[in-house]
Amino acid sequence: MSKTADIRLPDPSRWKALAFIALAQLMVVLDATIVNIALPHAQTALGISDANKQWVITAYALAFGGLLLFGGRIADLWGRKRTFVVGLIGFALASALGGAAQNQGMLFGSRALQGVFGALLAPAALSLLAVMFTDARERAKAFGIYGAIAGGGGAVGLILGGFLTQTLNWRWTFFVNIPFAIIAAAGAYFVIREPSGSRNRASLDIPGVVLSALGLVSLVYGFTRAESAGWSDGLTIGMFVASGVLLLSFALTEARVKSPLLPLRVVLDRNRGGVYLSLGLAVIAMFGLFLFLTYYLQVVRGYSPIRTGFAFLPMIAGMITGSTQIGARLMTRVPARKLMGPGFLVAAVGMLLLTQLEIGSSYAGLILPAQLLLGLGMGTAFMPAMSLATHGVEPRDSGVASAMVNTSQQVGGAIGTALLNTIAASAATAYASSHAALGAKNPELLKLQSMVHGFTGAIWWAVGILVVASAIAVTFINAGRPSAGPVGGDSGSGDTEGVEDEFKIPVVAH
Repeated sequence: MSKTADIRLPDPSRWKALAFIALAQLMVVLDATIVNIALPHAQTALGISDANKQWVITAYALAFGGLLLFGGRIADLWGRKRTFVVGLIGFALASALGGAAQNQGMLFGSRALQGVFGALLAPAALSLLAVMFTDARERAKAFGIYGAIAGGGGAVGLILGGFLTQTLNWRWTFFVNIPFAIIAAAGAYFVIREPSGSRNRASLDIPGVVLSALGLVSLVYGFTRAESAGWSDGLTIGMFVASGVLLLSFALTEARVKSPLLPLRVVLDRNRGGVYLSLGLAVIAMFGLFLFLTYYLQVVRGYSPIRTGFAFLPMIAGMITGSTQIGARLMTRVPARKLMGPGFLVAAVGMLLLTQLEIGSSYAGLILPAQLLLGLGMGTAFMPAMSLATHGVEPRDSGVASAMVNTSQQVGGAIGTALLNTIAASAATAYASSHAALGAKNPELLKLQSMVHGFTGAIWWAVGILVVASAIAVTFINAGRPSAGPVGGDSGSGDTEGVEDEFKIPVVAH
């Protein structure tokens, strides 16, 4: 009996495939912010009330966040390539429906459909990378590019959304997705070759699908409603209670069923669990920054939508540099925690600078360096996080492991928007009440000062959240430095720093 290394030859088209996967990821990330810029114009054109305008954002978030785990399991069952292409085509059709919307019902429905197909597309894209790039150095580069797009694409959406809204009209923020999707789908169909034997053909866990979808929808809607109705609102509290009961029932179900939707081995591994938790916390802080800086630049400083978008360019540059030049170069040399922990701390320092915001703060002297630090830190941390989140999983679990990355980001974004915006609003109200004398003399000045005070108060919380994310990354993640050779299968979670067991080539007996 002899032993041979089970080494799969790399796909010769993998780098071409990466281009189309990255294009699809860019489309999904762009859509998260591009619609925000166009929302006031769409609201006016379709006669959407202030009470209902939130559903343009909420309909997408509920469908996307609630169905991500289901989408990841479908990718494992159908095949990543097929799921990826179906997700792209569906996203394009939903975008066409949104651009052609004649009333609020059509617009809300199109956004929900975008969320459904995005929940298929996003985990399929990440899991394709996980199974196509098996060499550690190449994997680092691929995930560096993917991480930069995932982190910086939202800011690009602000630029593109502002440009399309100002020069054309709000409908083009939907129509622009169609060429992205067509090019990515055509490229994927002809270029991507999914490795054989990597599907999970086990029967679908229907109770798990229902419980996870309802639990995540309740959680996302609870935080979304808290932003408008308050944390003490009865329905808000009811959503959180329902979410807790449903997700607990989901966990108990997954521990018992034969073919679980989310195998608990995926999340109970300390490295992957640490990535999901720290990444979700970091996204809370980052979404808060997008929200506050957008309002600060447009409302307080009077920037146009296009100028606001360009003002975010330093953050994009920082993320690209952090992902491709720092994270990707060091990932094969140092343990992931020594990139993620310091990366989140550097981002926290950038966020700390923004606690000094005032009405007349200098862009070049304060906002620009803060964005550079935040981008560098996030980019450096995101790259190993994206790779480690799917690293070591069995091929049959790569789709659902990828879905967990997106789930942590989506839930983190919903929490960040609601939590930090609520904190900012409370701080602004308290400031206005304690400075009523100024309001009698100059109400407009008091309004702006209260707004900025609210922003800085919430940003302090974001600083603390990033510090906690750094501590979790350093404490939980103990995967050793990967070698430059091929990436193997799952080997458990007991690695210590410098030990490369998690990255060994699997050996099979013949």
